[in-house]
Amino acid sequence: METLDAGGQRIAYRTSPGSGPAVVFVHGNSSSSAAWARVLDGPFGRRFRVLALDLPGHGESARAKDPATYSIPGHARVVADFAEAAGAGDAVLVGWSLGGHIALSASTRLPGVRGIVVHGTPPVASPADLATAFLPNPAVATGFTGEVSREDATAYARAQLALGSPLPVDAAVAHILATDPEARAALGRSLQSAENADERAIVAGSRVPVAILHGAEEQLVNLEYLRTITSPRLWRGEVQVLPGAGHTPQDETPDAYETVLAAFLDDLE
Repeated sequence: METLDAGGQRIAYRTSPGSGPAVVFVHGNSSSSAAWARVLDGPFGRRFRVLALDLPGHGESARAKDPATYSIPGHARVVADFAEAAGAGDAVLVGWSLGGHIALSASTRLPGVRGIVVHGTPPVASPADLATAFLPNPAVATGFTGEVSREDATAYARAQLALGSPLPVDAAVAHILATDPEARAALGRSLQSAENADERAIVAGSRVPVAILHGAEEQLVNLEYLRTITSPRLWRGEVQVLPGAGHTPQDETPDAYETVLAAFLDDLE
């Protein structure tokens, strides 16, 4: 792990050995850069210069100095500052779950961004969209609850996999329990804020290609809602559905996930 200063916030991050075009990965709620370990160590990471950061209050990054940082606009400012400080202002942004919402917002602060990939992320225009953008899974509430029990953390981690997945969740549970509780609580309070960007408008008006990926066995995000998202820059003209994956294709179907990411970057070339 390395660290740098991003707008006054100490941010920890991982890098891959690749020397190709830069890709910045933004993890989900109550996770960390460890979510991308397979990608960093695999063929994708050996080919591209991948930087995966720990959001404030997550992983090895310091807790937020300002509680307002624990919001989508606050995290977006940190991600944009991080990319610039790391010499990756022209990166492709890849955001998973909460990280996708952050990546969309951060892209408006980074004029050099070359492309955007989101998954586990329904771009919303306003809080009114949340009821249809997400599936009615009780585990969603854990992402906006401060102190959580191990039982709730385990249910939250399980909901991020395909139903019945044999993958272990011990590492994910540990990250959930280690996350600053205020990062979840403040995020929940911020969802009604007028500062939140219109993400549908960002996608619709994007000057760069935007890829929307979706695990076919997703338990949290509504595919039918995603299919209402339109943009002339939507990659391949539609949502890309990944068979066999739930909310975390980077762990569940890593080979297929890396292949799709590489194809997106190749198309940018």
